[in-house]
Amino acid sequence: MSARAPEPAVVPLAAPVTVPLPRALPPELRPFVGHLPAETLAAAAARARRLGVGADEVLVAQGTVDSATAARLFAAHLGVALAELETDPPAFDTAMAEAMLRTGVLLEAPAGLRPRYVVAARGREARRLFRALKADGSLPGRLRLAPPEALRRTVARAAGPAMTARAVTALLQARPLLSAASLRPARALAVIAGAVAALLAVLLACAPGEGLLATQMLLSLLFLSWIALRFAGCLFQPPEDEPALQDERTLPLYSVLVPLYREAASVPGLVAALSALDYPPEKLDIKLVVEADDADTRAAIAALRLPPHMEEVAVPAIGPRTKPKALDAALPFARGSFVAICDAEDLPEPDQLKRALAAFRRGGPQVACVQARLAVDNGADSLVAGHFAAEYAGQFDVLLPVLSALGLPILLGGTSNHFRRRVLEEVGGWDPFNVTEDADLGIRLARAGWQTRVIASTTYEEAPVTVNAWLGQRTRWLKGWAQTLMVHGRRPRALVRDLGPGATLALAVLAAGPFAAALVHPLCVAVLAVDVVRGVAGVPCTSPAEVLASALAYATLAAGYAGTVATSIVGLRRRGFAMRWAIALSIPAYWLLLSVAAWRAVVELARRPHFWRKTEHGLARRRAATGTPVRSSASAPPPPRPAAAWN
Repeated sequence: MSARAPEPAVVPLAAPVTVPLPRALPPELRPFVGHLPAETLAAAAARARRLGVGADEVLVAQGTVDSATAARLFAAHLGVALAELETDPPAFDTAMAEAMLRTGVLLEAPAGLRPRYVVAARGREARRLFRALKADGSLPGRLRLAPPEALRRTVARAAGPAMTARAVTALLQARPLLSAASLRPARALAVIAGAVAALLAVLLACAPGEGLLATQMLLSLLFLSWIALRFAGCLFQPPEDEPALQDERTLPLYSVLVPLYREAASVPGLVAALSALDYPPEKLDIKLVVEADDADTRAAIAALRLPPHMEEVAVPAIGPRTKPKALDAALPFARGSFVAICDAEDLPEPDQLKRALAAFRRGGPQVACVQARLAVDNGADSLVAGHFAAEYAGQFDVLLPVLSALGLPILLGGTSNHFRRRVLEEVGGWDPFNVTEDADLGIRLARAGWQTRVIASTTYEEAPVTVNAWLGQRTRWLKGWAQTLMVHGRRPRALVRDLGPGATLALAVLAAGPFAAALVHPLCVAVLAVDVVRGVAGVPCTSPAEVLASALAYATLAAGYAGTVATSIVGLRRRGFAMRWAIALSIPAYWLLLSVAAWRAVVELARRPHFWRKTEHGLARRRAATGTPVRSSASAPPPPRPAAAWN
């Protein structure tokens, strides 16, 4: 693993002093006196007071000096040595590596000698270091300074593989029953299929008509409950968000993790979107998380001049090659007390971090996660992308807000999730072996007693534009939902104890309903087709049970289509769009595609349960033309996108 941040060019260090220095110069600015203009130092001190950070952090974040130059000036000012970590790397284990990342201090303790330290201090830590050196006259001889970025690179290079290996197995070892790695999906599917087949055989042998009707009623109840929740969302008006926080002094250090794999085409637009975030760069820590052997993506990152608050974290090829594995491996390198996740194609609204913090503060300490709304901005690229856009509008602008208001478990959206870092680590982070780590993490948070809130801030995403790309992505999603159901459903009593009966029932409806509907949808269509043929041929139904079973199939189909249309219309209207007739009329065909994806997911779950089917991004026509995020106010729905985004 490696962490890299290209250094900006430093300004000349012999600039003239034209403005008197501030009377109360922060101690962390003293090393720069005589090297930077007085007005630059005064401006840095003023901004540092306004933000509540160190003035040297301001200079580095603005690119006035680079990290290496700052460390060199500090060392010269304090009379201490500068650590040469590149040529003389220290030895340490993974526990010490994680301690170094948390504290910025490496303890060197040769046998029989007094301890020596390598310290990467900046901001308030630099002030504490100044006081310690003043209080202990022997400390300068036992201390070496290093830039924080250099210390992180050293940790990544020396301990990255071991840290990644530990991250891969951490959840499995700590909570084996909550890890998809402990599943045996092929065996579980065989048991489930055998049990269902045996039950159906008994029912049909004892009472064929009644057995068919009972099965149809059970499935219809599951589907109609799911549809009822969607209709409830249509009637629910989400409350307005709290205004975005404006007092920048109280803002915490915020980390944003961006997992990338074969995303070279998306990198320039992604960096532009992240650079547009309305958050002080001194308090922003963005990690571009890449696979170590992904040469194209790493080259695309290296070709850009990343700002000082962004850096690459390269993850070794250890364990499954999945997004959650990459996130777990990168989390120790994140510095923030809050952590957000973004995907390669994301265009988040600039004030999203501040609005997420406002939601955390409004919800109180029991709120551990805030989910921003996701919206597709390339719905005009193809019919399947249009369906995806309508589907997302129904999910994030209709269904999730009502679930949030009711305090029910939320299957997270995979991106634009914002977490309290402490809680994220407490519940075990992401499951590296679950291919929908977002859904699983949302349930684990709920089972641990934490709440999730949904905010109106939007992140714009790119939908797949071809059927093959859509099918691959949806197969992975459905496979992951099945994994998640198996993981959390294998101990039903524990699940009910953790969530309560009502939330458990809601979870079953939300997670099992769409999957089961996709699996049996062809059967319902077949029932309809057979009845049509029989009606045309004049063949009557032979029993009341047969008539009722057919009626339930028709009602379920009609309610399903109607619910999908209703939630899509309401969701798109909340986004300022109208439902296209082509989308509404082709919903039956889209549902058949969902069925294909569901059955592919079952087969893949048995054969390749942890395989991550990659979705290519950077292909949308509108993204190629613009690639910029859209701003909206915090108190109103986002304004309509340009017509090309939908019509």
